[in-house]
Formats: sequence, C-alpha cells, structure tokens
Amino acid sequence: MALYSFEGNAPQIAESAYVHDSAQIIGNVVIGEECFIGAGAIIRGDYGELLIGPRTAVEEGSVIHCPPLSTCKIGSDVTIGHGAILHSATIGDSAIIGMGAILSIGAVVGEWAIVAEGTVVTMGQEIPARKIAAGNPAKIIGDTTEEHQKLWARGKEIYAELCCRYKEGLKKL
Repeated sequence: MALYSFEGNAPQIAESAYVHDSAQIIGNVVIGEECFIGAGAIIRGDYGELLIGPRTAVEEGSVIHCPPLSTCKIGSDVTIGHGAILHSATIGDSAIIGMGAILSIGAVVGEWAIVAEGTVVTMGQEIPARKIAAGNPAKIIGDTTEEHQKLWARGKEIYAELCCRYKEGLKKL
C-alpha cells in the first residue's frame, strides 16, 4: 500500500484492516477495524480529516477527500461502491453508497440510507436515515426496507470476511 505522511499527519490504520497495495492513503486518515480498502482507492487527508469506521468497505477506484479544515466522517458497516467520489461527506452507519455515486461538500447520508449507483448528492444535501435516493440531483425515491437491510447486512459480512481472506490469501505474482 502507498502510505504517505503529510505535514506531520500520518494515516492510522487498524491492524485488522486490509488496504490493497495500489491504494493511496495520505495524511490525516483513520481507518477502523476490519475495513476493506480496494485497489486504486485514493483517500486524501491533506486538507482535512478523514475518519472511516469499522467494517466499512471502500471498493476499487473510490476517491475520498475534503476541503480545508473539514472532516469527512464515514460510519461503521458502510459500503462505498466502486468508483464513488466522496468530498467531505458525513455518512451514517450501515449506509450504502452505490457505484459511481458522487457526494459533494457537506452532503449527509443517514443511517441505513441507500444512495443508488450514479447518484449525485449535491453540496449540503441530506439523505435522511432509511431512505433511498437516486438521480442527478438526488431525489428520495423510497424507503429502506427490512429486505434491503437483510440483503446488505450479508454483503457487509462478506466484505468483513474478505478483509481477512485478502490479508492471508492475496499473493502478488
């Protein structure tokens, strides 16, 4: 993995987390227990602070950053889909951010909310807890159901397990 200190701030990564060797983690970043950080992810804590809670999956090609003197706080058990872009967002526990979604400065996504693939959550926009948002700009299109939670809870378990499997079983050829 490519870890960089920036102006005295070095990433703090839990020992049980998995960070792919092509991911770039820069500066003031805290990554919690059993997190999965996929190939090509870029997590830049050069201007502000980035906090990623336990068992969160940051899938391949995602970018996480924030403007000066701000904090990007991602809760526990969050899934951030392939190629998503987060810029100083606050994301509640167990939320799902779909592939290619964009969360702009100051966006807030509540607990168990689902942001669909390709959705654009605009600057300062809030997606309430247990709601589903889609479109550009994001609009609420429904509620997160028990079935959604069961489906995504299994997906979150798979990534926590994959974290351990990658640490032990991935071998560069």
